[in-house]
Amino acid sequence: MPKIQKRKLIEVAMPLEAINAASAREKSIRHGHPSTLHLWWARRPLAACRAVLFAQLVDDPSSHPDRFSTTESVEAERERLFGIMRELVVWENSFNDDVLERARREIRSSCTSGLPCIFDPFSGGGSVPIEAQRLGLPARGSDLNPVAVLIGKAAAEFPARFTRHGPIHPDGGERMAYRNSEGLAEDVRFYGGRAMERAFASVGRFYPNTLTPPRTPPRHLGHGSGSTKVVAWLWSRTVPSPDPAFGGVHVPIASTFLLSSKPGREVWLEPVVGRSAKEIRYRVRTGGTREEIAKARRGAKAGRGANFRCLLSGAAITPDHVKATGHAKELGQQLMAVVTKGPNGKVYLPPDGSHEEAALAVRAAWRPDLKFNDNALGFRVGAYGFGTWGDLFTQRQLAALNAFSQAIKELKEEIEREATAAGFADDGTPLDEGGAGAKAYSEAVVTYLALILSKCADYWSSICTWHASREIIGHTFGRHAVPMTWDFAEANPFSGMTGSWSAMLEWVVKAVSHFASVNEANFFQHDARSVRYEQGTVVCTDPPYYDNIGYADLSDFFHCWLRPLLKDIHPGLFRSLATPKSDELVATPFRHGGKEGAETFFLDGMADSISNIAHKADGAFPVAIFYAFKQKEIEKEGVSSTGWATFVEAVIKAGYSVVRTWPVRTEMGSRMRALGSSALASSVVLVCRKRSESAGSIGRAEFAAALKREMPSAIADMTQAGIAPADLPQSAIGPGIGVYSRYNSVLESDDSPMPVKTALQLINRELDEYLSGVAGQFDGDTRFAITWFEQHGFDEGEYGVAESIAKARNIAVKGIADAGVIQEKAGKVRLLRRDELDADWDPETDRRLTVWECLQHLVRVLDDSGETAAGELLGRIDSAKRQDAKDLAYCLYDICSTKRRDAAEALAYNSLLSAWPTIAAVSTAPRSETVVQMEMKV
Repeated sequence: MPKIQKRKLIEVAMPLEAINAASAREKSIRHGHPSTLHLWWARRPLAACRAVLFAQLVDDPSSHPDRFSTTESVEAERERLFGIMRELVVWENSFNDDVLERARREIRSSCTSGLPCIFDPFSGGGSVPIEAQRLGLPARGSDLNPVAVLIGKAAAEFPARFTRHGPIHPDGGERMAYRNSEGLAEDVRFYGGRAMERAFASVGRFYPNTLTPPRTPPRHLGHGSGSTKVVAWLWSRTVPSPDPAFGGVHVPIASTFLLSSKPGREVWLEPVVGRSAKEIRYRVRTGGTREEIAKARRGAKAGRGANFRCLLSGAAITPDHVKATGHAKELGQQLMAVVTKGPNGKVYLPPDGSHEEAALAVRAAWRPDLKFNDNALGFRVGAYGFGTWGDLFTQRQLAALNAFSQAIKELKEEIEREATAAGFADDGTPLDEGGAGAKAYSEAVVTYLALILSKCADYWSSICTWHASREIIGHTFGRHAVPMTWDFAEANPFSGMTGSWSAMLEWVVKAVSHFASVNEANFFQHDARSVRYEQGTVVCTDPPYYDNIGYADLSDFFHCWLRPLLKDIHPGLFRSLATPKSDELVATPFRHGGKEGAETFFLDGMADSISNIAHKADGAFPVAIFYAFKQKEIEKEGVSSTGWATFVEAVIKAGYSVVRTWPVRTEMGSRMRALGSSALASSVVLVCRKRSESAGSIGRAEFAAALKREMPSAIADMTQAGIAPADLPQSAIGPGIGVYSRYNSVLESDDSPMPVKTALQLINRELDEYLSGVAGQFDGDTRFAITWFEQHGFDEGEYGVAESIAKARNIAVKGIADAGVIQEKAGKVRLLRRDELDADWDPETDRRLTVWECLQHLVRVLDDSGETAAGELLGRIDSAKRQDAKDLAYCLYDICSTKRRDAAEALAYNSLLSAWPTIAAVSTAPRSETVVQMEMKV
């Protein structure tokens, strides 16, 4: 018999604000976070994955009418579960056994037939399996990309294999007990140190580590006498001057000469041009006028029609000239400055001839000759003559990476011997065959050291830049692309500071020491279209995002450094020279015959992958699928964008009905950069159930009627539950697309299937109509204010226009002014700004109380005095007006985001509604003794 489908919490309600706040905060968490093990693009926040998995497995209280027979009891139990989730998503509770055990207990209570296996067939950075393991669940992850699989194994599979043992290195084992993977982490630190010692012995002479500062340094930089340690060398690329008078002389094409832009600590380079000697030197300057700093910020860049200007002659250096130089392999490099570490911060010194000679003297024995495709998503360097991954590195950087790689290879046998001496079984079983003895342990440690080397490659390429605002080295993949850089920062591998081997080692050690290992995990390489699922598998997955990121092309950068070290340890992952690309589910036009072919490939492949899930996943649980929006596409097309529509179509084509959509944010509301993206969650979780086999077809008219019948109550439930207005458009997709995907097809008038894109547009229109309909229920003064705000904002307008709007609502302009909503003066009318409202306003004594006033005063008090004061004010507002004020905030947010394009005002309403649960809780709490005493005195 098929299992009874109980509704799960994720199908009904989620504490979105807590999840989104934790997800956004997680971006600032560094030490110990799994993401610091190794770079992977577009990871889902761990907090969101943890919450989704919990809600995916735990029954909604409405599924148990025998235990929760009333609406009040259902809501109370749901709130109890929300309380667990709010604790669960906090980063610090990732290692809190009490909090985690409460969550595990709820999961066990709902999974009476045994704990299911959680599977992510697009495991990527491993967020879903890592969190499944943390919740005490068997976890599986697969990916077509070998680098992704390796990251998953290192984050969840290997730590579980070697948990709670002490370190094996000769100087370790002093502690009585080791938690999680702390012993493994300590060994990685020790042998990482050995690798650095051996690499330094090999190439250290090419990295002069000290410089003597000038005798009279600028006092505010704080460096003293003696030598200082080098952090980085700052280089400019050079091209031959296009001026025949300076033919053959290379000139810099730096995009900036600004070294530090911190206020009061500005440091910049002044090129000293010697035309007769045909040379350019650099002088380090501090302070300076605004004009001097602005000029330094521009570097050698020129205006339109040219990339740069020749510092010797002033001649234009055109893009074609730079590209031709690159393709002729004649791009050079010139040392501009040396960054050192002083007692009070970074110190910048002019170039030292011996340092430039040391850098240019070395020749690497090996360089990655793997070619990349110029047409790959985000690749820009091919236009300038770069064709292989080795081209992205200087000779000195290649020599350093080679030296560390050789040192790591030499350590493998040593680690195995010392593991045997420390008591590990000497069974000879390899790591990839499930081994847990000395051989496997040595292979695990080497794997982590290889990942450190790969992280270093990210910081040791000539694509890395110097960030003047933070005075740090930026890494190669600051975004998911390979851009061209005109000036670059070369890290000192042996400095022990930013970008060095020791810094990368410490990131990995802290990550490994925190890895949870309460249950097994397994990662393997496979195509999601044909991967096999175990009986009783629950799927939560984070698939590729249409045409947003070319994972395979980008990850070859790491693959080419990992493969020489790991092809014998992980032969299955690194048997090929490059990562698989033709089967990767990304809509890459150059790989699939253009945009249309790429879209078809993505749709068919994603439909096959999700259909595979539909046939094999446990039907007792919903499937959760993350989808990340591409910002630029959404800004142009809204929530019916091509990528989103194509993805939803693949889900429906696979036989699923979408029952809910939950927006997940990784940016706080205060960081909205533009209104187009302010209404956009970073990703949306689709909650899916398999469509009934008896589902038929309906026509467009029936579909539209069903939307009108079902969406208003669903949207009302969302606003009642406190969904932030910025999240409402994506949340409203859930019930709308639920109607659409309930049927095998929705037919247009000519019997052709309605595209998902059209359905999304109709759903969005229904949301607009709902918000307009809500506005029609307010008092006349508020309806006037809404219309005026839509047309004028808080600006002045003609009295005659105001009178026409007022008469249509059977009210007078004077009455609206008396109510405290507008100012009418000299034939002009405008809405009162919040800073003009009466600070002593009392809703209990206001004889012409309007919803508009209630909302604007709530926003004012929240901004000025915080949530408690806003809650106390809300408590004095009539209960009917409270809900109206909340509804009005949604309406005004919609006007700000879709019509007025006023990001600041939209943020004000979004902030109020985001804080509404707290404000509402304060409003219903007993008033404090202090408040009562103040009233008595009055």
